Amino acid sequence: MAPRNLINLESASLAYGTRFILDGVSLGVADGDRVGVVGRNGSGKSTLLRVLAGLEQVDSGRASRTGGLRIGRLGQGDELDPAATIGQTVIGDRATHEWAGDARIRDVLAHLVPGLSMDALVGPLSGGERRRVALASLLMGDDDLVLLDEPTNHLDVEAIDWLSKYLAAGNRTLVMVTHDRWLLDTVATTTWEVADGAVHSYEGGYAEYVLARAERVRLAAADESRRQNLLRKELAWLRRGPPARTSKPRFRIAAANALIENEPPARDRYELAKMATTRLGKSVFDAEDVTVSLGGRTLLDHVTWRLGPGDRAGIVGVNGSGKTTLLRLLDGSLAPDAGRVKIGRTVAVAHLDQEVVDLDPAKRVLETVEEVRREVQLGGGDTVTAGQMLERFGFAGQRQWTVVGDLSGGERRRLQLLRLLMSEPNVLLLDEPTNDLDVETLNVLEDVLDGWAGSLVVVSHDRWFLERVTDAVWALLGDGQVVQLPRGVDQYLELRREQVEQAAAPVARARSGDSRATRKEITRVERDLEKLERREKTLHERIADNATDHEKVLALDTELRSVHDERAALEERWLELADELG
Repeated sequence: MAPRNLINLESASLAYGTRFILDGVSLGVADGDRVGVVGRNGSGKSTLLRVLAGLEQVDSGRASRTGGLRIGRLGQGDELDPAATIGQTVIGDRATHEWAGDARIRDVLAHLVPGLSMDALVGPLSGGERRRVALASLLMGDDDLVLLDEPTNHLDVEAIDWLSKYLAAGNRTLVMVTHDRWLLDTVATTTWEVADGAVHSYEGGYAEYVLARAERVRLAAADESRRQNLLRKELAWLRRGPPARTSKPRFRIAAANALIENEPPARDRYELAKMATTRLGKSVFDAEDVTVSLGGRTLLDHVTWRLGPGDRAGIVGVNGSGKTTLLRLLDGSLAPDAGRVKIGRTVAVAHLDQEVVDLDPAKRVLETVEEVRREVQLGGGDTVTAGQMLERFGFAGQRQWTVVGDLSGGERRRLQLLRLLMSEPNVLLLDEPTNDLDVETLNVLEDVLDGWAGSLVVVSHDRWFLERVTDAVWALLGDGQVVQLPRGVDQYLELRREQVEQAAAPVARARSGDSRATRKEITRVERDLEKLERREKTLHERIADNATDHEKVLALDTELRSVHDERAALEERWLELADELG
C-alpha cells in the first residue's frame, strides 16, 4: 500500500509582481519522504517551504493538507522568545529527570548546544547559538512533517556529520532546502530542483540528481552546453572520486559511464602546478615555529607549516581552534607572538572572509565588477570578460544592470567572490566560501578553481566542497598544532571522537567503582518521584473537589507546595547521580 500524501499542491501558481515563483506546480509530500530542495538563490525554494507550511497562499491552484497535520519549521530567521531560557525553549515543560534520562534528548543537546547552560536566556545568544537552539527545539518535537531551510548554517563539520546521520536514521517526513551536498546525499530520498517557476523531481539524493539531470539535458539536446559540461564534470568526479562515493552501486550503470566516457579529470594537477610555479616561484608561505595567543588562549603553539606553489589545502577544526587566525597570519594582517611567517616575493593574496564586504548599493552589478577589472585570464590562457564571468555566476542579461542594493544576501556573496577572482590573485584564502551560495553557483566556483593556477587555502565546514577543490586536508584539533590528514574529513571525525572518548575515560574509570550503588539510588529516587507525581495528581483533584471550602483548599495547597519542594530536591539529586554515571 502506497504511503499517504501529507501535502498536495495541484497546479499551484504564485507570482511576485510579474515574476512567477511557482507556475502551475503539482507535487506531493508522502509520509516517510525525505526531500532535498536545490535551486539558484532567489528561485523560490524558501517560498515553496512557506507554501507547504501554509504560511503563504498560492494565487491559483490548490494546496491541501491532511487533517490535523503537525508541521515543524526551521526558517532562515527564528521566532524564539528572548525572555525564555534555553531549557524552556528546547525541553519545554518536561521534568528534569525525564529529559535528562532520555538518550535521544541528551544526544541532540550534546551536538547542537554543547557548552550552553539550560538556564541561559535566549535573548543574549549570538545568531549562530540561537540558530542551534531553534534546530534543537525542532528536533525535540513530534511533528508529522519537518521543514528545514538551510539547517547547516552555523554548524561545524562534526555537527553536520551528526545531523546527517540523525536525520537519515530517523523515520521523520522532511523537506529541506540546503546547499550542503553531503547532507543532501546522505539524507534525501528525493531531490526537487526549483527553476523558472517549475519544480523538477528526481529520485535519490544529490549524486543521483546530478546523474539524472545530466541525462535529462543530454536527451533534451538543449543548447546550454556549458551547463551540461559542468554536470558531466561533477558526475565524473563523483564516479572517480573518494571510495565512499564510487562504491555506491547506483553508479555502476551504463548511463553514468557513457556520460563521462571522454570526460577528463576535473583538474590537470601537473599542468596547474607547473603554471603556479611560473607565477609564484618556489616559495609561497613558510610558517616557522609560529606561536599565536589570543584572549589568553594559545591557538598555535610552535607550529611549522608550508604552502607551496599550486598547493590546495583544506582546513578543518573545532570552533575557536584558530582556523581564521591561521588565514590572518598568511595574509599578513596578524603578526605571530613568536616565530615568523615568510611570504614569497611574488605572492598576490586575495582573502575572502566570512563577512560580506560593504558594496556601494547604488552601483550596478556590472560596474561593481568592472571597477576591479574588465577582463580576467583563466587557466589555459583563456580571457573572459567581466560580463561573461557574471553570467557564469548567475547574473545573466538584465540582471547585470541591477543595482547592488536590490540583491539578496546570497547574490552579494556571489558578487564579493567574483570581485575577488577578478583581481587575478595567485593565492586564494577562502574562509567559509560556501556560505549563502546555492548548489549551482558552487558547481561554477569549483569549475573556475579547477582551471585556476595558484595556491589555495580553504577553511570550510562543507566537506563536499573541501574534497572537491583541495588536494590535502589539515586539522586544528584545539591543541595548538596543525596536523595533516591523509584520509581527509573522515579521519578528522575519527580523531575528534577519540579526543572525546579519551577525555571521558578517566572520569568513567573513577566512577565505575561506585556505579552500582549510584544506579540503585537512581532507581530509588525515580520510584519516589513517581509516588510524588501521583500524590500531586491526587492533591489537584481534591483541590478541585473542594473549591468552595477555602480553609480546606488552603491546607491542601500548603501540602501541594511541600510536595513540589520535595520533588524539586529529588530531581536535583537525580541530576547529580546521573552526572556521576556520566
